Amino acid sequence: MEECKSTSLYYREGSSDKEYHVRLETKGDGFVVNIAFGRRGSTLSTGTKTSAPVHYDAALMVFEKLVREKKAKGYTEGESGTPYQHSDKASQVSGLVPQLLNGIDEVEVARLTSNPSWGMQEKKDGKRLLLRSEPGSVTGINKKGLIVAVPETIARSAVELPGYFVIDGEAIGDYLHAFDLLFLNGEDLRPQPYRQRYVALLNLLAGGLPKHIKVVSLWTDSMDKASWLRTLKEQKAEGVVFKLMNAPYTAGRPNSGGSQLKHKFVATLSAVVAKLNPQRSVGLCLLNHEGWQPVGNVTIPPNQPVPNLGAVVEVRYLYAVPDGSLFQPVYLGERSDVDVTECVVSQIQLKRDEDEAV
Repeated sequence: MEECKSTSLYYREGSSDKEYHVRLETKGDGFVVNIAFGRRGSTLSTGTKTSAPVHYDAALMVFEKLVREKKAKGYTEGESGTPYQHSDKASQVSGLVPQLLNGIDEVEVARLTSNPSWGMQEKKDGKRLLLRSEPGSVTGINKKGLIVAVPETIARSAVELPGYFVIDGEAIGDYLHAFDLLFLNGEDLRPQPYRQRYVALLNLLAGGLPKHIKVVSLWTDSMDKASWLRTLKEQKAEGVVFKLMNAPYTAGRPNSGGSQLKHKFVATLSAVVAKLNPQRSVGLCLLNHEGWQPVGNVTIPPNQPVPNLGAVVEVRYLYAVPDGSLFQPVYLGERSDVDVTECVVSQIQLKRDEDEAV
């Protein structure tokens, strides 16, 4: 549906307080994208991003690209929205890489649930974030090890905590769900067993009681793990993570296995946008030994920008049929922290043949 659109974005840090307005509107037989920007409360500068009227789809791509770029720089919607702490070092290499997890099946879940050497936590449905607090700065680090913006609410909570540290967690909205502590006041805690790092994390957060940094609960008793496993499934949580309690923190993802393992209750995967279809739909593809394989289409919700060709996106689905097509896919958003090379066919879960002997 061809409709006019407008978005107002705001950015605040220190003495900087700016606003940016984007409008997609009709002009003659086509559409244009106009902008207004400047310091909040002042007379704004104006301009256009389309020198002449264009087709609606072209104008929409320009509009969504502008909004996406501004948000990447820390702008947020709404004057009362969560401002992001902007970093001039965004996308630079941080020198830290998080520990990444391989997946396990139900059989392995049952084994680890009954094994007292392994702890279990809820797998949060957010974005991986290392939170680094240093003298004079708080920065975020994504799963690629690159510096990224941090919600200001999380940054403020980090400043309220004593000392300097690196916390590993999952960011959801303006909250960080913390599950590990890697550095504290210059000491590298990664060689220590997870049980010691987790106690250190509890002590750190208990001292400051930060409002926007929450500890992810850890269960080690077999009966507790089994009970919470059932509860999380009933609550339709994302999944669970198992951690070997005496293991150190190892950066990167092992080729197989590992001391930290994940199990998802729902099927999700990262795919590459291979085609832009009419009516807010995109074609997806995954990589196998023969090249890029189409896996169907997914509709983009009205409140989400349409991703560009070649973008990596996250999709939830019920299952995949034998030809690889996704059944009932749901678009979750773009993944700037996932490489194209990670979008492989081995992610998909095929539908079990109900007539097959068990």
